[in-house]
Amino acid sequence: MEVRLLGTGDAVGTPKIGCACPQCRTARETGRERLRTSLLLTIGGRRLLVDTGPDLRRQLLDACSPAIDAAIWTHGHYDHFMGFGEFYRVQEPPPVHAAPEVLEYCARIFSFLSFPQFAHEPFEPFDLCGARVTLVPVNHPPQPTYGLRIEADGAVLAYTADTRADIPAASFELLRGADLLLIDAIAPPGYRIHKHMTYDQALALAARLEPTEFRCVHLAHLMPWDLPHLGRDGETFVLGDHAPGPCPPAPGEPRL
Repeated sequence: MEVRLLGTGDAVGTPKIGCACPQCRTARETGRERLRTSLLLTIGGRRLLVDTGPDLRRQLLDACSPAIDAAIWTHGHYDHFMGFGEFYRVQEPPPVHAAPEVLEYCARIFSFLSFPQFAHEPFEPFDLCGARVTLVPVNHPPQPTYGLRIEADGAVLAYTADTRADIPAASFELLRGADLLLIDAIAPPGYRIHKHMTYDQALALAARLEPTEFRCVHLAHLMPWDLPHLGRDGETFVLGDHAPGPCPPAPGEPRL
């Protein structure tokens, strides 16, 4: 299973429009960016998106324009699903999987597109693109939000989505002991964040979850570039038994 971080930023990304903070200045001077957080998984030649944020077109171009076999929506916030319209006239919109309330809300926004929709209850595993996927409730008030446990090729990926540290006990157990943990860390220590974790809170939760490796994602422009364990846009991990092949060819001609 290959896991590519398509983006590692929060809802506004880095650099933030109109901001002159040190991180945003560095971003503009060096060309570094944090696009909105989403993932691309490649499993046995099939490609699965986790969230479809507003930077999706750019992210897929950077990933060699793969055709997407399916997508998962973790919750109904703008920065996690609003890029789904980028599939219009590019490829057949892929099937989308989500919790019932998430799917109902997000699919209504994209009523102009026809695409297969599959609702799944939390804690009930389902098979998708060669993986075993479980929706894991997390705590991102007031929006119903789900992390993921994804098992493929003998490895486990755990993803917290947007969350506070006080996740339900059953969810903690499903996220524990992963080969790779991707965890929300929106701001540096010292900030008061109601719906997310600060960097120190994320590190503390990661220590309790005991993954083999972890990265912090969903990073605001406030986060310095050089802290340990921060994910980088385009960073790629190969987990388990089977490494994917080379970068896939671009999809066929767009439908007119």
